[in-house]
Amino acid sequence: MVRHGLAALNGFVESPADIGSALARARAALDAVSESPRLDAELLLARAIDMPRSYLIAHPEDTLDTAARERFEQAVAERAAGKPMAYITGEKEFWSLTLMVSTATLVPRPETELLVEQALVLLPQRAETRILDLGTGSGAIALALARERRMCTVVATDASEDALAVARENARQLDIDNVEFLHGDWTAPVAGMTFGIIVSNPPYVAASDPALQKLSFEPRDGLIAGEDGLDAIRRLAVETRTLLSDDGTLLLEHGADQESAVAEILAAAGWTGIRSCKDLAGLPRVTRATLP
Repeated sequence: MVRHGLAALNGFVESPADIGSALARARAALDAVSESPRLDAELLLARAIDMPRSYLIAHPEDTLDTAARERFEQAVAERAAGKPMAYITGEKEFWSLTLMVSTATLVPRPETELLVEQALVLLPQRAETRILDLGTGSGAIALALARERRMCTVVATDASEDALAVARENARQLDIDNVEFLHGDWTAPVAGMTFGIIVSNPPYVAASDPALQKLSFEPRDGLIAGEDGLDAIRRLAVETRTLLSDDGTLLLEHGADQESAVAEILAAAGWTGIRSCKDLAGLPRVTRATLP
């Protein structure tokens, strides 16, 4: 157990070990690093004692045994150090799917659900379209689309074997069998194939972006794309042209401030029908395009 990580938790270790007191101290310790310290504390303690959160509310006077207390202390220390909850618990919900994640994958984010929404708009319920997901990570996008459109075939690629191992395990646990995961750099594993829809949530953070300080636990190659954050999108704008069917659509996620730059990159590569899609906050987070 990493005791030095607990030293900054204001007497957390030495205090009484009943559930109510432990939760109160954990909430205080997490207040500076979490937008939901109470929820985080409850989820971590429920996991430490292998009970539902409702048990914590009903039994605040219960005493934690030594093993549970140490598990909880360790988890709170990790969260206080900025480690995302998903990496501590090993899972994250996306599109109503509970996905396993690891430090080999990015944590699936709610804004990426817009990419799934836009793809589904283009896919009738009984569509038999071939879909390509580039840079799949945990498989979140591919699995969401495969679950919603069971008659479609989804192919997902990633350059990380470790990430693909997570994605394949997610597919197994969710019993989704209409998706295939291929190892390789972006479009290399699917050369010569064609798809009706291509989706990607590529890295789009600039190398000097200060926001990276808060993302220190996530894989850098899944976040950073050159000095301006657009290197991956530049590459995909060119490479995906030969993979899209005549009536197909390309959908790319990007930063909310990159709408114009992404449109220019796509236009320069010969794409047409370029338009952005906004999320619930009114921010342009996805751009779609077709070929002439």
